[in-house]
Amino acid sequence: MKLKKEDTVQIISGKDKGKTGKVLRIDHDKSKVIVQGLNMVKKAMKPKSQNEKGGIIDVEAALDSSNVMILCKKCGPTRIGIKIDGDIKVRFCKKCGETL
Repeated sequence: MKLKKEDTVQIISGKDKGKTGKVLRIDHDKSKVIVQGLNMVKKAMKPKSQNEKGGIIDVEAALDSSNVMILCKKCGPTRIGIKIDGDIKVRFCKKCGETL
């Protein structure tokens, strides 16, 4: 998976298709990503202490990494390539060639 934390991505399928957000977490084992403010689901929470209230809250659910595309600043949603400059791996946009 070529995505990294803090990347800006666009959802390309599902109920939030076309929306953009920032990657909060990545699960490499399951190939899932969590995007800030998108794919919200309701979750019942118990109070953790006597001062807190329980109830139903909204949380971000994981998306499959195949359902998101990284956003290039020039050309929008694109695929990512990797080239090696010396000892460093650099990600680049497949459309315009700009480094990400």
